[in-house]
Amino acid sequence: MTDLGVVKTGSSIGAFITRRRGRKKLDWTDWLTYVYLLLGLVIMFTPVLWVVVSSFKTPANLTEFPPTLLPYAAETVIVEGHDAPLPLFDVTTEEGETVRLAQLRRVGINAQMIDPANPEERLTIPVENAQPVRQIYLAGENYTNLLSSTGGMIWRYVFNSLFITIVATIITLIMNSMAAFALSKYRFRGSNMALVAILATLMIPATVVLVPTYMIVAQLGLVGNLWGVILPTVATPTGVFLLRQYMLTIPDELIEAARMDHASEWRIFWRIILPLSAPALAVVAIFSILSRWNDFLLPLVVLTRRESYTLQLALASFSTEYGIRYDLLLAMTTLTALPLAFAFIFLQRYITSGIASTGIK
Repeated sequence: MTDLGVVKTGSSIGAFITRRRGRKKLDWTDWLTYVYLLLGLVIMFTPVLWVVVSSFKTPANLTEFPPTLLPYAAETVIVEGHDAPLPLFDVTTEEGETVRLAQLRRVGINAQMIDPANPEERLTIPVENAQPVRQIYLAGENYTNLLSSTGGMIWRYVFNSLFITIVATIITLIMNSMAAFALSKYRFRGSNMALVAILATLMIPATVVLVPTYMIVAQLGLVGNLWGVILPTVATPTGVFLLRQYMLTIPDELIEAARMDHASEWRIFWRIILPLSAPALAVVAIFSILSRWNDFLLPLVVLTRRESYTLQLALASFSTEYGIRYDLLLAMTTLTALPLAFAFIFLQRYITSGIASTGIK
């Protein structure tokens, strides 16, 4: 039997990327493949890079139209007699010369400006003749303002999200793996019907069972409690199916040999099945982490107290009747996406092997 779960970790990424069909020169299929992969890379990562770059833009830069690719900020100058720094503008005079002036105020289509070297003389300049002087500026204060504006509650939101994600993922892996072990290695009447019934729940949208789920959570007294978000969705049909398909590839002879050595069923499950199912468990863990970390609807209904909010609920709180704080929203979105990126970095080597092996016996 071929074990596709074993991956050659020594193969370099460079060799994989430069692999081609033609021996001496690139085949037309190679060009088509590279164009397709490059297009997919641009489509997938451009929004992510745009959010990260925009999180370092100032509020004024975020509201500009057309939007700028890089974060810019207006260059200012301190002029004697003025408390606040004044923005600089390059003004085109009637003679066609360009001079740099500081703007005091703007009234309609005209702006009142002064020469920083001669602040006594005030000039009235049409706005259309003035271009702001800007420089690339990373607004790191967006992240410091995020910490100060939430009053330290952001760390509470991070703890709540991490607690729900980690605990729910651990319980999901345990329950799904036990169900998959029973469905793959035990022969009993109704096992196929049980699998069909589990998979049939995939066709039921989460919004349909939201009200019954809330009623059960309320009857258990878990409204406003983090466990009210963890317990309703710890068993996932997708995880059961993936783990069952992978466990079918594990030879039954290993289990029979362990039983001959008087190993208990729990010992077989813990010492043999789980270690051999590590790639599939990693795939299920990735799916669970994504689902728990990004979940919004169930926490919105169950978590009624602000101190129990997750990061996703905290993101929604930046939208008020007075407007949206895009600078804080983008900074928090970037911070929220970091744990998912780290999860993929550490578990990426299991994803391909786990998914590829779930349907082969």
